[in-house]
Amino acid sequence: MSDVRLPTRGLVVLVGPSGAGKSRWAAAQFRASQVVSSDALRALVGDGPHDQRAGTAVLDDVVDRRLGRGLLTVIDSLALDADRRRRYVELARRHGVACHAVAFDVPAAVCRERNRRRDRPVPSKVLSAQLGAWAQAREHLADEGFATVHEPGEVVIVPTPLLDGTQAAARQRQEAVPMRFGLQVSAFGWPGRPHETAERLAAIATAAERIGFSSVWVMDHVVQIPQVGREWDDILESYTTLGYLAAVTHRCRLGVLVTAITFRNVSHLAKIVATLEVLSGGRAACGVGVGWFAREHAAYGWELPPVGERFALLEDALRLLPMMWGPGTPSFEGPALGRREAICYPRPISERVPILVGGGGEQRTLRLVAQYADAVAGVSTAIVSLVDVTDAAGVERFAPVIAAFAR
Repeated sequence: MSDVRLPTRGLVVLVGPSGAGKSRWAAAQFRASQVVSSDALRALVGDGPHDQRAGTAVLDDVVDRRLGRGLLTVIDSLALDADRRRRYVELARRHGVACHAVAFDVPAAVCRERNRRRDRPVPSKVLSAQLGAWAQAREHLADEGFATVHEPGEVVIVPTPLLDGTQAAARQRQEAVPMRFGLQVSAFGWPGRPHETAERLAAIATAAERIGFSSVWVMDHVVQIPQVGREWDDILESYTTLGYLAAVTHRCRLGVLVTAITFRNVSHLAKIVATLEVLSGGRAACGVGVGWFAREHAAYGWELPPVGERFALLEDALRLLPMMWGPGTPSFEGPALGRREAICYPRPISERVPILVGGGGEQRTLRLVAQYADAVAGVSTAIVSLVDVTDAAGVERFAPVIAAFAR
């Protein structure tokens, strides 16, 4: 059974008769908040999950609202009516997302046996009608406009541009895509500091841009970290530094690798990044992570909550930031940030500010990357970290490498 590759934004319609295993599969593969169940909504507005008089209006409204917010949505219903399936495909198209079907082609005898074991079985005649409708649906699903018709399997959520991974790999073999190199400046203990710091930093950044680095990054620390130097070594405040670099560079993207989510109010962070985006001419990137360095938190009076709370804050931030940079002033509510208004003017110049998440944990970090972000630190871009380079000449020694791989 092959993986079910689905995009981070889109509509997934489960199709199959009662007893086919749709709800069990959905519960195992998705978060409960992503699944819109017709039975659950009938129980909410009717006299229990089997109250057919409750209709589907609430389900349709919930799906429409979720797609409007760009949320991955899974419809757990029979979906045996062709007209209803076509309406789902059209609804997804109106919201600019793909509609995928998952077809549960389970033998009739298995469905009947599972149905008999239920506390409240579907009447035999009703199940027979569903099995007949499923036989008709199975013949036509491939022609109804779904992006893909999947068999149920292990779900893999991937960024939409990477959804067509197999074909992309074939294209890469035929015509290789060049690498992009980013430069991270992580230490500032240069000769002549602090008087010559600005001049040396400008020389390094402009040299990096000249030889082909596509981005320049700084760390978000206020005390130098042990991996790089001593805590009394110079380290510049990250976003002030990027504002300076925006004035001395012209093409390279500018970002923090990565912003500690514990350092700043998230709405204020959105404002800072939007300002950098405007003043750099559309070159800002937003790197974010949960933060980790207890020493600087204690020194500067910042709280460092338990890691679970920081991940909850990070997920809220990944939801709020695009809303802050998007149209209007929508309201936001999240478990960590609570309720607030997403208001930020001026808007960024770019249609989308790239979001990069720092970290490598498979269970939490990579899930957040797949659902909300454009990249994970250290994977999508080769980042060269400068610890011992003190001037432009040191940067230029990377020119042959960039010329070889970034063509």
